[in-house]
Amino acid sequence: MAQRMAYILKRFIVIQVFFLLIGCSLFGIGGDKPEKSPEELMNQGMSEFRDGDYKDAVEAFQKLKDRYPYSKLAIQAELKMADALFKRKEFEEAVEAYKEFERLHPKNKSIPYVIYQQGMGYFLRMSTIDRDQTSTKNALKEFERLRKEFPTNLFSLQARRNIRKCHIALAEYEFYVGYFYFKSGHYLAALRRFEYLITHYPDLGQYGKAFIYIDRCKEKLAEEKSLL
Repeated sequence: MAQRMAYILKRFIVIQVFFLLIGCSLFGIGGDKPEKSPEELMNQGMSEFRDGDYKDAVEAFQKLKDRYPYSKLAIQAELKMADALFKRKEFEEAVEAYKEFERLHPKNKSIPYVIYQQGMGYFLRMSTIDRDQTSTKNALKEFERLRKEFPTNLFSLQARRNIRKCHIALAEYEFYVGYFYFKSGHYLAALRRFEYLITHYPDLGQYGKAFIYIDRCKEKLAEEKSLL
């Protein structure tokens, strides 16, 4: 009799524990927190973005993209994630994020802005005239593409100022290299640089000195030829 009572008590305890666990699961007690909805993740990301917490904002937007790729908010999260990377001055990563957005959503109304931001991602990494000008060339390429594809868009109009700055930087770089060659006695290489400058970049004040050194290069080359 005692053994039967012990068995019944044991079964009773097991059943009670089972229902306790079920109850905890139903009410979220002791278990994992329920995943946030797309709206909650977007609100979280936007709040963190406004507060300047761009790292946390990127994480929230990334979660939304990963968990809810078919949500109507996923596209907005993609763009805001690129913006947050840009705000963090992670320009290389931001440019890649903008490029991916453009690739996936080429007809989106934000494309002019996206192209402009790609250009700015390069523009803000432009080097001084004694350094490689790849970022300057890439910025110019994006700004000119924006002007060609969306000539009347507000961002296209804003790009015009930066196109001028890119031209100035590239022209100054060509003159710097040409002058270096001239001072080093490499007159033919210098001549080609100065001629490239006046052929490829509009006159922004550099033509006068470029023409002066073109004449000097030709004089030096003529002197070298006469000594042969």
